[in-house]
Amino acid sequence: MNRRHMPAGRLRRIGAAGCGALAVLLVASCTSEEPSRPTTATVQRAAVTSGVSATGSMSAASQQNMGFPNGGQLTNVFVKVGDRVEPGQVLATVDDFALRQVLEQQQGQLRSQQAALDRLINSPVASGARDSLAQAQEILDKTRKQADESLDAAEQEIDNAERKLDIDKKALDKAKDKLEADERACGNDSSSSSKADDSDEDSDDEDSSVSGTSGSSSSSQSLVTVSNPACSNIPADKQAVVSARQQVVVSENAVESAKKSRDNTKASGELSIANAEQGVVNARNNADSARSDRPFDIEEQRGAVISQQAAVAAAQRDVDNATLRAPVAATVSAINGVVGEYLAPSSGTSALAPGSSAGIPGVDSASAAQAAAGVGANPARPGGTQFLVLDNIDAFQVVVPFNESDAATVQPNQKVNVSVDAVPDVTLSGTVLSVAPTGTAISGVVTYYVTIVVDKSDPRIKDGQTVRATVVTEELDNVLTVPSSAVRQENGRPTVTVVEADGTQKSAPFEAGKVGADRTQVLSGLREGQQVLLPAAR
Repeated sequence: MNRRHMPAGRLRRIGAAGCGALAVLLVASCTSEEPSRPTTATVQRAAVTSGVSATGSMSAASQQNMGFPNGGQLTNVFVKVGDRVEPGQVLATVDDFALRQVLEQQQGQLRSQQAALDRLINSPVASGARDSLAQAQEILDKTRKQADESLDAAEQEIDNAERKLDIDKKALDKAKDKLEADERACGNDSSSSSKADDSDEDSDDEDSSVSGTSGSSSSSQSLVTVSNPACSNIPADKQAVVSARQQVVVSENAVESAKKSRDNTKASGELSIANAEQGVVNARNNADSARSDRPFDIEEQRGAVISQQAAVAAAQRDVDNATLRAPVAATVSAINGVVGEYLAPSSGTSALAPGSSAGIPGVDSASAAQAAAGVGANPARPGGTQFLVLDNIDAFQVVVPFNESDAATVQPNQKVNVSVDAVPDVTLSGTVLSVAPTGTAISGVVTYYVTIVVDKSDPRIKDGQTVRATVVTEELDNVLTVPSSAVRQENGRPTVTVVEADGTQKSAPFEAGKVGADRTQVLSGLREGQQVLLPAAR
């Protein structure tokens, strides 16, 4: 089996997990005449790993390009490169005079539109119609109350008149009874008594006869009166009957008058109520008409108010955007501008590594229009065309471009060994987080960005440092192995030189399995514990 030849872009050496120390036999000569013994290694069980490697950069876990959406003259810068900032902290400001002028104009127009809406809603016509309806309803309520009170008073007058009539009738009956009693006592004949019950004319005649001027009659009556006092009461009794009868007539007329008054009062009250009810109907119709004439005008004006409110909100947002605030806790990594300089509107965005919020190092993500403008931030300076850059340097990720053939073997969750060029004694372990689904051409070569999460950091690690990442693509544990440096090809077969216990050497072809950077798997042809010759150091 041919030994695998790794491309130039791959790391040749990967630490073999679980490997024991090589059993190297270094024999010191006892005398100057004895030759030195060869360097050997033991055939033993170990792990065989293989992988792909590429050079990339250390990148902050997250990066944000900050700027002013509307640009303007820089008036304040409150931070320096390297400062730690907290969420909401003010970083810088630009001149907002013109923006505030626009805001005040929009607010004035909003007040004008709102006033127009209020006039439509609370117009005198509509308000007057509502007042008229309320007044008409109040008049109706009062009219009903007055009609009820007047009718009750009229009914009471009838009751009073009827009670008075009853009293007068009883008085008449009493007067009649007294007259009849006196006439019986006086001894008058029945004709005289019956005449007392007749009409007023008859009574008047009787009164005349009683008080006649005839001498003989007077003389005779006087004799009767003297002999019977009841006879002297008869004239007064008759007069009392006449008066009582007249009072009864008066009371009867009063009852009839009270009833007619009651009927008139009732009719008048009903008419007044009907008129008041019609007034309410008319007022309600007027109010409904006043409301129905304005709904479309009101809705149109309400729409104008809403539109102007949006304009005010936009102007307020522009004023707020004149103050740059930190969106997250981070460290200032770049500032491109000093007080007094004019900044172009910021429209750049960050190119993010696959599966991460970390930026891709070296990729200019700002807009080409800004770079061509030649104002404010310079794309050749740190941060590119952005005014200010925030990095989260509390955690790091490694972003590495792999060529397309190597990228095909890289998968998420594979183990990674990371070495930092600037800190040679630091080797970090990590895990593949994500592989870009599409390629990126770098110097005419198609590459795929791979994001690697570093398990632990080191205080000497900095954003942007060059790193070499080796992704372990295959790994075999606890298999029989020999050092890959001891293997050579003879007649198309992998071969090693076995050193026997007596020092003799012989070539031993074997069947090789997986070939790693440090060790090669032995499938057959060698035994565990044998010593194989290592090439002499050059």
